[in-house]
Amino acid sequence: MNTSMIQLGNLFPHFQLSSKAPESAPSQSPKQLPTLPELLQHVIKLTGLRREDVYSNLRIPDQFQAAKDDISIVILTGQGVFCIDVKPWKGSVSAHNKVWHVQVKGEDQNFTNTCIEQMDDPLKAITTKTTHLCSHLKRSGVAVRSSLFFPRVIFLSPDCRLDEELMKRRELVSHSQIEDFLRSFREGYVAWMTDAVTPSWISGHLSYRQMESAREVLRRVGTWDMVQ
Repeated sequence: MNTSMIQLGNLFPHFQLSSKAPESAPSQSPKQLPTLPELLQHVIKLTGLRREDVYSNLRIPDQFQAAKDDISIVILTGQGVFCIDVKPWKGSVSAHNKVWHVQVKGEDQNFTNTCIEQMDDPLKAITTKTTHLCSHLKRSGVAVRSSLFFPRVIFLSPDCRLDEELMKRRELVSHSQIEDFLRSFREGYVAWMTDAVTPSWISGHLSYRQMESAREVLRRVGTWDMVQ
């Protein structure tokens, strides 16, 4: 699913990240979700990062330099490179034998209708794309260890509920965890500043030189909104 091609609504001025998803009722209008550009502004605000270190809809070539997959958001930090896909899913999400299901209940006057949709594994997808980005940077002359690339999936809707096993995965960020996840970048930045001039192989972080080299490559990566 290409999240960058989805119109997510226009409610970001009222974007509230509560820990509990409100119960829906038949009379309520569907909740609107922030658009990706609005989410990006929220990311920059909470993380305190510079705009040049936050990228969206990057088209990453695979190992054969042929097919290109998009990554919703790429965040470049001293801690590493965070590759994030954003999902607007609503309903109960579970995974069984590497197959993901989204169960949505719709209520009518006299009955409840349950719809179960099978989805591609978003964690597997973003992990693969993260590997492709790491390889692309290395081919472009940026020497960054693969251990400094982190795949993440953000579930944007408060009406999306991950099952117990999925909630244990640190790569998956539910709606109630988004703000804490973004604020963690501020803490990481302070830690990185103490050893930014130390070689990466010693500090375990990206150096100033590595970050600038990565920026130059990421600026040249195309985006889906440039594709006709």
